[in-house]
Amino acid sequence: MRKIASYLIVFLLYSCSSIGQFGAGVDITFDPRTIGMQIDDTIMQKNLSARLALANKKYFISIQSKVIDGRIFLTGKVDEPEEKIKITKMAWETKGVRAVKNAITIKGNTNFKTTAKDILITSQLRSALIFNKKTKARNYTLETINKNIYIFGIAMDQSEKEEVINEANKIYDVKKIFPSIYLATELSRNKL
Repeated sequence: MRKIASYLIVFLLYSCSSIGQFGAGVDITFDPRTIGMQIDDTIMQKNLSARLALANKKYFISIQSKVIDGRIFLTGKVDEPEEKIKITKMAWETKGVRAVKNAITIKGNTNFKTTAKDILITSQLRSALIFNKKTKARNYTLETINKNIYIFGIAMDQSEKEEVINEANKIYDVKKIFPSIYLATELSRNKL
């Protein structure tokens, strides 16, 4: 029994670390959310990920989720439009959810060339944010799908938010930018 409890504690500590499913999560030193808010968001994210994996094992790898202040952001690829609807419904059924933004695409709409271009666009924006002293790159999750950039994160102020969007606008061959950037002062639980 003690062995199971120790594994559970290690799992929970790992789950609350700053490394997320997108490679690098929001760094605690720059994250304006309280530890309680971060834990609530992490629990929601793990809950949704577990439910998706139980619904279909392929979702564990093909669908990524990020939770910020009770808002769920979904990205990834599925085979059929019905799957996208099903996943969106599961996200809305997550306890404590305030909003769901779905950037999941249908696989038939992409090929190797577009996937390579998407990776290049994401890398260019990530690099631009790292080298821009006005932005805290670790506070943002970036996803590019079919040349559309999805930016999820928390800006310390309005000027940082505008700077992130300006950096995205500078990248060549981008169709559209979908920013879901919240100001630290907008976080609902900070207003209490």
